[in-house]
Amino acid sequence: MSKKLVKIGNKMVGENESIYIIAEIGINHNGSLEVAKQLIDAAKECGCDAVKFQKRTVSVVYTPEELAKPRENPFGLTNGDLKRGLEFGYEQYREIDRYCKMKNIEWFNSCWDEGAVDFIEQFNPICYKIASASLTDEKLLRHHRKYGRPIILSTGMSDMDLIDRAVNILGKKDLIILHCTSTYPSKSEELNLKGIVTLREKYPEIPIGYSGHEVGLATTVASVALGAVMIERHITLDRSMWGSDQAASVEVQGFKKLVRDIRSVESAMGDGVIRIYESEKPIIAKLRRV
Repeated sequence: MSKKLVKIGNKMVGENESIYIIAEIGINHNGSLEVAKQLIDAAKECGCDAVKFQKRTVSVVYTPEELAKPRENPFGLTNGDLKRGLEFGYEQYREIDRYCKMKNIEWFNSCWDEGAVDFIEQFNPICYKIASASLTDEKLLRHHRKYGRPIILSTGMSDMDLIDRAVNILGKKDLIILHCTSTYPSKSEELNLKGIVTLREKYPEIPIGYSGHEVGLATTVASVALGAVMIERHITLDRSMWGSDQAASVEVQGFKKLVRDIRSVESAMGDGVIRIYESEKPIIAKLRRV
């Protein structure tokens, strides 16, 4: 059965389409709009299709006890200072929207609560991403579907029963599933890239991609050869920057190589039909005796 195509912005995602590449900015902007713009510039320069941010309603996602915990950070001395400092509000997102349109690159969010979905909806997003941590949040899954936009679902920290339950809630229409391991950074032996094949066989009508948190690029490129049609990796200006996701991210020069190698493998995959190429015919004349 051929895989259904899902339209994300002005591009189609699925088999025989160009691999859709997402640069996950997430919280790597460290609360700075200027850093966010630099990361948008970098993603565009690398040839990515979209950038992704994260949005939380801090008072909903975290308990008062969690927010009150001591945690020294650039914004203060508590975990709450950190979580609030990393969140962009309306003015910042309005500028991100303007800037991405000016740079001709798409943007969207992972929303961690219903209020965050409602907040991002005012920017008319091309799709929503559901983070691995939210895969079991049935209320949040249903709330996303309320707006009728395409959904990208990451599957870290989940087995097939949990994934199947989420798919049953979301429905298969306009859904893309990303194979994922939720450790930062991930060990190569825990990436289980063959899970991409498993998901392709289980859901032949759903495009399957890969969201990686590993160190290095080769395993992400390999995911394309296994059939991933969408790739997501975290992007950073410098892996040594302050922040919990920086070490599992890819610096700009590495991201350029990643996009280059994905496009190379994509081109090399072909259509599977064994044929004699015109370029081979002079070699046949030169080397074959019979």
